[in-house]
Amino acid sequence: YDSRSSTTGPLPASTKPSAEGVSPPPTDTVSDKQKTPPAGLLPGETVVQEGKASILFPSANEVFYNPVQEFNRDLTCAVITEFARDVLAQRGVKVLVPGEKERVVVSLSEETNEADAQTEEKNEAEEPPVTAPVGEKCEHGLRVLEGLAASGLRSVRFALEVPGLQSVTANDFSTKAAALIARNAQYNGVSHLLRASCRDASMLMYEMRGKKERYDVIDLDPYGSPASFLDAAVQAVSDGGLLCITCTDMAVMAGNSGETCYSKYGSVSIKAKYCHEMALRIILHSLDQRAGVYQRYIRPLLSVSVDFYIRVFVRVFTGQATVKNSASKQALVYNCVGCGSFHLQKMGRRTSNGKHMKYSAATGPPVGPECEHCGQRHQMGGPIWAEPICDLAFVQKVLSAVSGNPSRFGTSKRIEGMLSMVTEELEDVPLYYTVDSLSSTIHCNTPPLLQFRSALLHAGYRVSLSHACKNAIKTDAPPAAIWDIMRCWVNMIHLQQKKKEILELFFFFSQPPTLHRQACFTVREDANPQSRKRHLTRFQENPQAFWGPKARARAGGGSSTDLQDKRKKCQNKRKNQITDSSQLKNFPCKRFRQVSSPTSKKPKRKLCALLCLDQSRFITHKMLTEGETNI
Repeated sequence: YDSRSSTTGPLPASTKPSAEGVSPPPTDTVSDKQKTPPAGLLPGETVVQEGKASILFPSANEVFYNPVQEFNRDLTCAVITEFARDVLAQRGVKVLVPGEKERVVVSLSEETNEADAQTEEKNEAEEPPVTAPVGEKCEHGLRVLEGLAASGLRSVRFALEVPGLQSVTANDFSTKAAALIARNAQYNGVSHLLRASCRDASMLMYEMRGKKERYDVIDLDPYGSPASFLDAAVQAVSDGGLLCITCTDMAVMAGNSGETCYSKYGSVSIKAKYCHEMALRIILHSLDQRAGVYQRYIRPLLSVSVDFYIRVFVRVFTGQATVKNSASKQALVYNCVGCGSFHLQKMGRRTSNGKHMKYSAATGPPVGPECEHCGQRHQMGGPIWAEPICDLAFVQKVLSAVSGNPSRFGTSKRIEGMLSMVTEELEDVPLYYTVDSLSSTIHCNTPPLLQFRSALLHAGYRVSLSHACKNAIKTDAPPAAIWDIMRCWVNMIHLQQKKKEILELFFFFSQPPTLHRQACFTVREDANPQSRKRHLTRFQENPQAFWGPKARARAGGGSSTDLQDKRKKCQNKRKNQITDSSQLKNFPCKRFRQVSSPTSKKPKRKLCALLCLDQSRFITHKMLTEGETNI
């Protein structure tokens, strides 16, 4: 894990180091007249360095900061840079990124056409003279709002690393956080770009709903759910503007509390192997639903599931005619509780009728009362976003920029690996299966990933991996074809001793495969994607101990309990450990079931090996079938 976040002791203002360890290029800074002298450190403060920013941070937990989310902030800077490049090019402004080489288009033809040469010279003459370097205010640039800024680290990095910005508003409801944001802006010399605000984020966005007052970019990274800010965000962003949303309430969105998920996002989450991608589609559904109220619609640019959170980047447009397509973009999910097969049911239907579009209700459901493969019932979840969750052309631009300038971000290797997997995914196939869950369902050995992918390719289906799960399979093959391949796999590995057990559990294994031919598990060359061949950083190891979500910031700071202290408090509840077996409990186990034999009147004794974990020891209980049970 390549991280540039570091915490050092208090440093004098005159010796504040640069984040890269070297002097930044001239384009990274503003003129000396615009800079203000860096502020001094208060007692107990430290300096946190990340990217090109150096943030003053109090030792007490008064302002929230999580160093593990450096990847989140790096990816956001990369996405906003490419967004600014596209938007400002239409306004006649060219952005300048430090360390980025000129993009040269090489012609493969040996002969150069004179007309093409003249066109190139004309384009060079008409090249916009206005440039936008980082750290300088651009009059035609983007207006950025960070609604929940905390220490202001993200906003300071925007001002120092993203070119083409007109202003950055860093808002937080905490007065201590707002004061810290102002000091950090002065400490990093970006007070001319960054403005601190102490307002309620929703009220601030509601007040900026006017067409001339809207923000071009709104970034929301709350502690928990962003549901309460989405309605204001879809109104306060400009037409074609960018929304950057983070959700860390994954327990709710991954199926632990479906009723809570419905109350927040208008969608029911279910427990399934594809829960992380379903969480992405739930938040996209919620954004599109809230935007449709105001005759607006979304277009996802990038949606990723990372570590313990999800992150989506969407553009918001206005158009009454396009909003009518919203119903056909949402779908319900029918998930089998037995074998894990799933089916999607669109909420609406649209058909093209010449120049006009006809809208009608969808027909369904796509499944019967019982699963056709295992006979179990179905769970219904959703509605979810059923359209592509990424714009592959835009993702490719971000990937090219990051891979061409790897020294710009501390997590460039992981960004390159993550975005490479995103570009390889099937964009028109929602959700996925996992190979281990398929094998666990039928109690057989797990087929190698490349062999299973090759079997799907040999059968004529498309297949890809998923960035949300390392052993995921995204394919357009129907569930029947997937289970046919698993039947062939079971027959090929000759599980004679398990075959009887399998047939008793799942009746569909007694039927022969319905494929036109036996599945071929010969590994194909195209079964191994390029990101896997190049050994890119796709799924990293845990960066540090206790690296997950940090404790919520408290107003008093010192009264906050560290997560490690909380774990110690909740564990080892038994102060005096019991070592003598005679002191263990002498009452029946909760899993005890009394067994009676109606055909025999004679007392019979039966041993039942119930394994109970008590003080890290397994105890075998001896149970009698009649009368009182003594253990």
